[in-house]
Amino acid sequence: MQVTRETIKQEIDHLDNAQLSQLAEYIAFLKFRSRFQQASPDLAQFAHLYQEFAEADHQLAEAGLPDYVNQLEQEDQA
Repeated sequence: MQVTRETIKQEIDHLDNAQLSQLAEYIAFLKFRSRFQQASPDLAQFAHLYQEFAEADHQLAEAGLPDYVNQLEQEDQA
């Protein structure tokens, strides 16, 4: 049997209220499931972002290093 929109619409017309309710739940499930199947992570993008953040972290660490050294020296003098 070939499935077409028209044949599905005809089948829906013959369903009772309980079956329509079940069909509505199934349609909601299909929509929910399709949202997660479409979102496949782009690993190359994640790798690029990781590299960017690693560089930014390194720069921040280097920028804060003199302050850290000063604080250590102050602790040693106390």
